[in-house]
Amino acid sequence: MAVPKQKSSKARGRKRRTHYKTSAPTITLCPECQEPKLPHVACPECGMYKGRDVTASSEDE
Repeated sequence: MAVPKQKSSKARGRKRRTHYKTSAPTITLCPECQEPKLPHVACPECGMYKGRDVTASSEDE
């Protein structure tokens, strides 16, 4: 089994990870109310997803 001959320093490992960056989330516009929202998520403003209302209404209770 391969074993490192010497301990790799923290700085060396951190230099290797400098390219691991987070990217900004993709923002799309809701087709119903034109508010910005995340893709594949119900709109927080109008509650629509794929053309239908998916928010829990008080009538169901």
